[in-house]
Amino acid sequence: MTGLLEVRAAIVTGAGRGIGRAIAESLVAEGASVIVADNGASIGGEDGDPKVANETAAALGKKAIAFADSVASPGAAKALVELAIKNFGGIDIVVNNAAILRDAFVFRADPRDWDAVIRNNLSAAFYLINAASAVMRDQGKTGRGGAGGYDWGRIVNIVSSAGLYGNLGQAAYASAKAGLFGLTRVTAMDLARAQITANAVAPFARTRVTDIIQPANDAQKSYKERALRIGAHHVANLVTALCSPAGKAITGQLLGVRGREVFLFGQPRPVARIEAGASLAQDLSAKLSDKFTDLTTDLEAFNTEPLV
Repeated sequence: MTGLLEVRAAIVTGAGRGIGRAIAESLVAEGASVIVADNGASIGGEDGDPKVANETAAALGKKAIAFADSVASPGAAKALVELAIKNFGGIDIVVNNAAILRDAFVFRADPRDWDAVIRNNLSAAFYLINAASAVMRDQGKTGRGGAGGYDWGRIVNIVSSAGLYGNLGQAAYASAKAGLFGLTRVTAMDLARAQITANAVAPFARTRVTDIIQPANDAQKSYKERALRIGAHHVANLVTALCSPAGKAITGQLLGVRGREVFLFGQPRPVARIEAGASLAQDLSAKLSDKFTDLTTDLEAFNTEPLV
C-alpha cells in the first residue's frame, strides 16, 4: 500500500459486509479514516443489528468508527457528515453502497416494498451527497484540498447492471439503481467547478445478492456459479483508484468491474432519427427496428467467464 489517502476521511454506507466492507478495508489500507455506516439489516432491509458496523470498525482499527443507524433519512446523512467532521476534521470521500432487495414481478409487487427500496437505494444516496457535498465545497474554499483547489473530493455510487439492462422481477431495485446513475451524472455536473468528482460503479462479485439467486434456468445457474468465484476486493480496487489523486480527471463516468476486468460503459445517446409522419408506429418498426435494444437481462449479458 502507498498511503495515497493519508489524512483523508471517508464515509462508506453498507460497509459492514461484502463489497462495502472490502471498500472500507481498501481505503483504510491506503491511509484514509473511514466511517463504517451499516445498520446490519437483512438483504430485505429488516432486523437491524448494530454489531455488524461495530465489529467491522473494530476489525479495521483506530482509523475506523461505526455508525449503526439506517442511512435512509436526511437526518442520518447530516449526522454522518457531522460525525466525520468531529472525528476526522472533514469529509473527502463518499461511497454510496448500501442497498436492499425486495424482488417481485411488477404485477405482484407491494407498493410498500417499492417505496422502501427507492428510499434506501436511491433517496439515501441523495441525502448523503446533499449533506456531504456542501461541506466539500466549503472545504475547497478554506484550503483543505491544498493550494491547487479542492481536488480530493470524491463521490462513488455503487449501481448495478440490473439498472442498465433490467432483470426479471427487479422493478424496484433496477429503478433505484438506474436513478442512482442519473444522480451520479447530475452530481458530477453540479460539482465540476469545485473539482469534486462523481462516478458510478457497477460491480460483479460475490455478495448477499448473488448468494440468494435462485436459478430458474441453466444460464442463471452458470451466472451464479461464476459470480461466486469473484472476490469483492476487485471492486474495492477500482473504487480506491477513483478516490486516489490520479482519479481527479475521471468524473461523470459509468464503470463496471468483474474480477480483473474493468468496463467503461457507453451512456444513452441517440443512435438514429426519423421524421414523424402519419404512420409513426409503422415507420418506427420499419426504419429503426434493427437498432432496437433487445430484452436481454443483465444475467444473460454477462454470462461469460470472468478474469479472476
